[in-house]
Amino acid sequence: MTRTTHTCICGAVLEFRQDLRKESGTVSPTWKCTDCGTPVPGIVAEKISHQHPS
Repeated sequence: MTRTTHTCICGAVLEFRQDLRKESGTVSPTWKCTDCGTPVPGIVAEKISHQHPS
């Protein structure tokens, strides 16, 4: 299985759950970059949130 990654506009490469910050309070959670707080697309963030470093 290939790893999902996302490059944020701040340049951070988001690859693992700890690279994301989950914000609740809405119907579905909003995931944001831990470095700059930019929202990450939901489908990409959900895939990344299930990845753990080996």
